[in-house]
Amino acid sequence: MAAADWPTSPSDEDLEELDQFLRGRSGDDDLLLDGVHGLLTALAIGPAPATPDEWLPEVLHEPFTDNGEGERVLTLLARLNDAISPEIETGTYEPILGEIDADDGSTAFTARGWCEGFSRGIDLRAPVWESRLGQDSELMELLGPIIALAIDDGVFESDAEFAPLGDDDYDECLAQIPSAIGAIAEYWREHPPTREEQEQHASLEPQRRPRRRGGRWVH
Repeated sequence: MAAADWPTSPSDEDLEELDQFLRGRSGDDDLLLDGVHGLLTALAIGPAPATPDEWLPEVLHEPFTDNGEGERVLTLLARLNDAISPEIETGTYEPILGEIDADDGSTAFTARGWCEGFSRGIDLRAPVWESRLGQDSELMELLGPIIALAIDDGVFESDAEFAPLGDDDYDECLAQIPSAIGAIAEYWREHPPTREEQEQHASLEPQRRPRRRGGRWVH
């Protein structure tokens, strides 16, 4: 695809509109904008593409009462989704992060929502991810910064004890997300799922583990 043909990333106004819609309909376990971006990112870089019929139920849980609003929201979601792969390809990908209030009155970035969405994207291809992670330590290493953030934020559970990340370590992991995403995408391009992994995925239902989250989004 020529650069001129790549989809344009959503504008800040588009993101704000989508964010407000998702907040207006969200429950405790529903993904907000940062989570949706994490979900779509995991599917974009993962072992096999996903159709909207697979991921839309993770985002939209009620029918639209207004056809015009429904078309607009679906357009915004498609725009968000279609921009991810070109951003990774051109090295311009940045995760949409949350923003939380610190005790001292300042604000801080959080990857909690993005990581929750990313984990649900992995869940939709869980058999292939789990099979590969059990066989190839390289993939686990590439996921390192994301796993560290997810464990620190309570998104992923681990049998091992991990000390909480300090502020500098947390920020360093945040800064490593774009390069990690690019490397994981390259990994799956070079090492696509085997026939056995594909058959295993086809025989199992994806597991979905909703998690609580909060905060505001920041791109």
